[in-house]
Amino acid sequence: MQTIAAILILALLPTANALACTKTVRWFDDAPYSFRDSDGRIGGFDADLARAALARVGCKARFVELPWARALVELEAGRLDVLPSSFRSEQRERFAHFSAPTLQSPNVLYLGPGVAAKYRFARLEYLLGTNFRLGVQIGVSYGDKFDAIKANPRFKGNLSPITLRRNAWKIMALGRIDGLIADQASAELELRQLGLGEVLRPSRVVVSTNTAMFAFSKQSVSPHFLADFNNAIEGMIADGNYRKIRARYLRCTPDIKVLGCP
Repeated sequence: MQTIAAILILALLPTANALACTKTVRWFDDAPYSFRDSDGRIGGFDADLARAALARVGCKARFVELPWARALVELEAGRLDVLPSSFRSEQRERFAHFSAPTLQSPNVLYLGPGVAAKYRFARLEYLLGTNFRLGVQIGVSYGDKFDAIKANPRFKGNLSPITLRRNAWKIMALGRIDGLIADQASAELELRQLGLGEVLRPSRVVVSTNTAMFAFSKQSVSPHFLADFNNAIEGMIADGNYRKIRARYLRCTPDIKVLGCP
């Protein structure tokens, strides 16, 4: 009887270990990527993808609400394990592992009322030497091209730091800033919800088309775990589960390139 009991205990150990694995995952009110639904559940493309992929490696997600700049600090310190929808950069690679690509949605420059007629440009660097007031979220990377321009001392006078993008749309509609860089999928949804879709319009300036990934803290996540997570994503693409999650929140368009789209 003791032998049988010992065998049963050993058989249950993997399950117990799997249940003990919890990874903290950043979320914020940023539909369609993450948001709290009417039942109080954290949903969205990033949230559902993280939850499903972590489950495949025997872990559960514990969602932590953090603004972007704070999330980077927590990731570097190892107090946050997973930061979805992150761009790879040399600075971030010091403290983060990056998953395989999960999404490519362009960051586009949106313009306030009457701004398009006042400033005619096709590239972001044309703003240098003008009085254009550009809203940028604190701590957010808009891709390599933006980072290079941002390093120019002349460009700093154009920048208006913002914390919350949803508030920035309202500020731009009032004419207090001229433009705002935003992920196209998020921008289209937020502007519809705010009733500003016909007031604030995208320009021809595409700031970046970088590929988004999951960032993992090097302080708390091993390269081995990263490999398992990537295998989980590949498995979800192969068996169609990735496509099901994508279809809940994102449309396949020429601009928003989502894995699993035709």
